[in-house]
Amino acid sequence: MAAVSTVAGVGLGLLWLWLAPRVPLISDGKAVFLRHSEGESAIGADGTFVLLALGFGAVAAGLVFLLHRHGGPALVLALAGGGVLGSLLGWGVGTFLGPTHDVVAHAKAVGPSVVFDAPLKLEMWAGAMMAWPIAAMIVHLALTALFGPRDPEPDWPPTPPMSPTGSLPQD
Repeated sequence: MAAVSTVAGVGLGLLWLWLAPRVPLISDGKAVFLRHSEGESAIGADGTFVLLALGFGAVAAGLVFLLHRHGGPALVLALAGGGVLGSLLGWGVGTFLGPTHDVVAHAKAVGPSVVFDAPLKLEMWAGAMMAWPIAAMIVHLALTALFGPRDPEPDWPPTPPMSPTGSLPQD
């Protein structure tokens, strides 16, 4: 399960690269500036990653539950570990395939007054890395609680008959 979640991280990275809002930069020939100084694109990239990771975690937990209803601690740990590894791989794929990290060289290459995209990055990367495993754990716990196999009911000892006064007889 951990290996499947890790490989699914490539899909997370590609979706993040495709869906994340771009942060436009512009150069005046001496320095690089944000095109819209009050834009919210940078936090939008983080939010997009977190939302995608939450979705991937929920789907992974659903698939694990459907395939292995009797689960166990090892399966749940594999689901959580695979979520962390999948998030790390998704982050790596998105940043590697996204715009270049050498902003100064890119600004010189495109020239002054030309808008170009900033590199794709996560500002709150630690929280974003935990979105997938947390979603997977919550969804798996909910599915197990609602639809998982039940423990057999214990056999209770028979209760002694009640006396006519409504109290238990004394031995």
